[in-house]
Amino acid sequence: MLRKTLIATAFVLATGCVTVEETVGGKVQMPVDGVAAADNRIALGLNYLRNGQRPRARDNFQQAIELAPNYYRATLSMAYYYQQVREYDRAESYYKDALRKHGRNGDVLNNYGVFLCGQKRYQAGIDLFERAVDLTDYSAVASTYENAGLCALGLGDETLSGEFFVKALDHDPNRPISSLKLSQIQIDTGDYTAARFNLTRFVEQYGYNPDSLWLLVQLEDKAGRPTERDRYADLLGSQFPQSKRYQQYLANDN
Repeated sequence: MLRKTLIATAFVLATGCVTVEETVGGKVQMPVDGVAAADNRIALGLNYLRNGQRPRARDNFQQAIELAPNYYRATLSMAYYYQQVREYDRAESYYKDALRKHGRNGDVLNNYGVFLCGQKRYQAGIDLFERAVDLTDYSAVASTYENAGLCALGLGDETLSGEFFVKALDHDPNRPISSLKLSQIQIDTGDYTAARFNLTRFVEQYGYNPDSLWLLVQLEDKAGRPTERDRYADLLGSQFPQSKRYQQYLANDN
């Protein structure tokens, strides 16, 4: 779950435009701007990758590199491709190349950090996340702090993880993953007042879901409030009877 969440939140190459060529006088004309053309190839490659057409995806990512060899997004796209097909050594070679050429690019640092955490090289990933958020021109600070928090959970360091999730929410209060993960840490460490505050705010923003209700069940059970615990358990069972969280509750209750 940690690795899946990190990969889902990290990749930043998607673009909206997918027109890559035009025909003039019967001949194909490529755009003059190599970076713009590479962006188009990346977008097309991502669409192919999402649709399971991996050879076509790779071809377009390769063309992006050929169009703009020093463009960080082109290099990241190929790294991401090899990450998805589980050729991790080749993926890392592209990440290292991007880092060597663009060591002060926040997207490069973030995406490589996600890769490292997915490989259970947690501290190395956290180091890259911290480098990214220290950049004055980096805008995706909240998502990178969230990635750092998830990575710190892999280390088993709830204190550090909680600090990262707090920073993620400070930069962007609308981050449901950080909110739920922080609430779990607060429950685990006995900070029930803070956990209740966070979960109340979460429900106000997003409504109930299986994860928030399961956390509320845990919270009220540990806080010694059985009436509230049973109320949330009933909500979990009535609204999400097929969810894994409700099955988990039933298993723990027996």
